[in-house]
Amino acid sequence: MANIHLTMATNDYDHVRDIHMGIVRPDGIDLTCLTMEVEEIFHRFLFSLEWDISEISTGMSTSWISRGNAPFVLIPVFPSRVFRHSSIYIHPEGRVKKPADLKGKRVGVPEWGQTAGIYTRGWMVHEAGVALKDVSWVQSGVNDPGRQEAATLDLPEGVRLEVVTDRSLTQMLLDGDLDAIFTARAPAEFLRGNPGVVRLFPDFRKEEEAYCRKTGIFPIMHSVAIRKGVADRHPWVPMNVFKAFDAAKKRSVARMMDVTASQIALPWLFDELPRLSKTLFGGNDYWPYGMEPNRVTLEAFLLYGYEQGVFHRHLKPEDLYPESVQHFHRK
Repeated sequence: MANIHLTMATNDYDHVRDIHMGIVRPDGIDLTCLTMEVEEIFHRFLFSLEWDISEISTGMSTSWISRGNAPFVLIPVFPSRVFRHSSIYIHPEGRVKKPADLKGKRVGVPEWGQTAGIYTRGWMVHEAGVALKDVSWVQSGVNDPGRQEAATLDLPEGVRLEVVTDRSLTQMLLDGDLDAIFTARAPAEFLRGNPGVVRLFPDFRKEEEAYCRKTGIFPIMHSVAIRKGVADRHPWVPMNVFKAFDAAKKRSVARMMDVTASQIALPWLFDELPRLSKTLFGGNDYWPYGMEPNRVTLEAFLLYGYEQGVFHRHLKPEDLYPESVQHFHRK
């Protein structure tokens, strides 16, 4: 039987590279692979379904699934995972010095439904002890005004979200009209070294490692989606695509662990990976795919999104993925 032909778009990741290069091939599928920036991928797939397999925002895709009208299915492959204590920015002379200071303050977000923001607000509520309704929320672009919300929201009672169209979040922070910004993408002024924009946690790695050890949460930013029509016509596709992503990641980890030749330009990486695996993940896979190895993170995320009005019902991890990929365990 001839292979089917599918198209796929992802960002440029080492742990996906071998699929793009054709070194790893999903069984039964001939792939045409596209590489572009994630914002373009998300927009073009969510609104036009321009390809069959796509990297996708975990927040946006889960919001669609919660409404019951998603034109895609997800598989538990996570190209991007980022701890988010590093994503909180303040003015050094402002009113926020520690997490508890967020209570009663004005905090900016580029989009309420942004995946990074869901995790950061979840941390704020469940770890810092600051309720959503105790913050005045402001939405605009990080560096340019006018960014629009992509998710359909059902904000909790008492939560206020002011939309500002004439100033960016960074400008408002510098002007003293915001006390903090929660954003996945660092403000341009921070990257340029403007002293008026700093991180709430300068030693964010220490905070993030402690958070992971305490909670077991390793935030998932992006997932992989397959057009529902493809999965319906070929129910074997989700598992075969999952296995290809998993194989490509194993090859990437092997490159990072190779002490003979530094295939990735970072010294001591081969020594760092076992340390991270041991200290954060109990000696297991330090970047796990699959539903069960990520249940703690997924359940926390689904709770946070529901509490924040991004998800319209309280989903379980089993609600996100086809049955065929729910119980895969890597040998």
